[in-house]
Amino acid sequence: MKQNIFDVLMYLFENYMNDEVGFDVDEDSLRNELQEAGFHLGQIAQAFDWLEGLTNYQEEGQFPSFNPEHRPDTSTRVYTQEECDKLDTDSRGFLMFLEQTGVLDSMTREMVVDRIMALDTDETDIEQLKWVVLMVLFNQPGFDGSISWMEELVFDEAMGQLH
Repeated sequence: MKQNIFDVLMYLFENYMNDEVGFDVDEDSLRNELQEAGFHLGQIAQAFDWLEGLTNYQEEGQFPSFNPEHRPDTSTRVYTQEECDKLDTDSRGFLMFLEQTGVLDSMTREMVVDRIMALDTDETDIEQLKWVVLMVLFNQPGFDGSISWMEELVFDEAMGQLH
């Protein structure tokens, strides 16, 4: 089975990132557990780097290259060719939908795009995108309603339920 850092991130999110459990686990013991679960050291290191990039947004108080004064909410996001290669039309449309419905704002959308670009995949499907959106929102204060909505979307579809 070909694994990538997304698989490691999914494992971590499903086992450690929830409302009841804090993510205060010793990094060495977590690395050992991930190795025992079958992940390679390189993938584990990349996943920790990915998560560090995600937590840097919260520590810095905003997206490093994002200035909301220069990008009003009425602007249209134009994707680079590299971003289009990773995010197909459906994925970009889904991001626009999430922004238009208020699940994401322009800053969190940029965080999602940045974290997608940091994955070691050539393309990102809609299911992976939903999980990345959930991970980004989970690490941002003030998005409780958006998190609940995304959790329902991700987990209901994962269980095969249709509304």
